[in-house]
Amino acid sequence: MAITIDTLATVQDLEKAGIKSEHAKAIVKAVSQADANLVTKADLDAALAKLAERLTVRMLAFIAIANGILFAALRYLPPPA
Repeated sequence: MAITIDTLATVQDLEKAGIKSEHAKAIVKAVSQADANLVTKADLDAALAKLAERLTVRMLAFIAIANGILFAALRYLPPPA
């Protein structure tokens, strides 16, 4: 969820507070860029769900391969004496 701010008004407010124009513009730019890179809880939940799905698929594939190796070993190894 992006937070929108009026950058011009914010720069003017900072200038009224005694901050130089160049510094005020740099501050507002930094805040605007930082806000664009924020991750929401919904983004994290979606990424975790995707990772959980990938892990489940890999674990099922591993179990299937391990079972195949086990059954092949039981089938082709000689019985115990």
